[in-house]
Amino acid sequence: MALLEELHAWGLPPLPVTSDAGYGEVPTFRLGLETRGLDYMTGVPSTASAQPAHAHPSLPAWSGRGRRPTRRRYPDRPTTVRELVLAAGQQACVDLIWRRGSRGLQRSRFVALPVRPAGKVLLDAYPDGLPLRWLLAEWPTGQAEPIRYWLSNLPLSTPIVELVRLAKLRWRIEGDYRDQKDALGLDHHEGRSWQGWHHHVTLVSAAHLFCTLERRRSRPWVPARR
Repeated sequence: MALLEELHAWGLPPLPVTSDAGYGEVPTFRLGLETRGLDYMTGVPSTASAQPAHAHPSLPAWSGRGRRPTRRRYPDRPTTVRELVLAAGQQACVDLIWRRGSRGLQRSRFVALPVRPAGKVLLDAYPDGLPLRWLLAEWPTGQAEPIRYWLSNLPLSTPIVELVRLAKLRWRIEGDYRDQKDALGLDHHEGRSWQGWHHHVTLVSAAHLFCTLERRRSRPWVPARR
């Protein structure tokens, strides 16, 4: 979070944050992004808990003894993102081309559902009701169930092609990191000072920017489409 706040202090425009499930499964991480006004697309495990979009909390009936209930509760226990997507079924899948890679056009099927991510941290943060968030799942043809899941706080008007683009953007980031290490020498630094490391990373980043601009000029990126 400190790095994101530093970028904000530089005056850079706030862009969506992407992460793998190692970060995305932590509710406090997603909540921290929301409280800072940042959009995100984070991977989550299939066991991440959520309420369906139509679920609404209500005050429990008062038994007549003790204090009257003041905290709203959901009538049903939360389920998992896996179960929500399976309930939607394969008929909810959309076939998309999301990337042009070395093996040609990358195609898969995706499901996008509005859900209400659950858990004690989020219930405490939103006592009046869990907000709607996007649940995106990749469900390739021939698979019995989805293989990847993401949660996002992007507006509910966001088209599925944009959700898929951001979800898959993390792999491009991983590819850029690999190129910086293997081709441009990011992991070749052997100095022991912060200033030396800073200079090294800056030069590698500048070289990677040049390579990226040259690559984009010769091979335009193909956006996700049906």
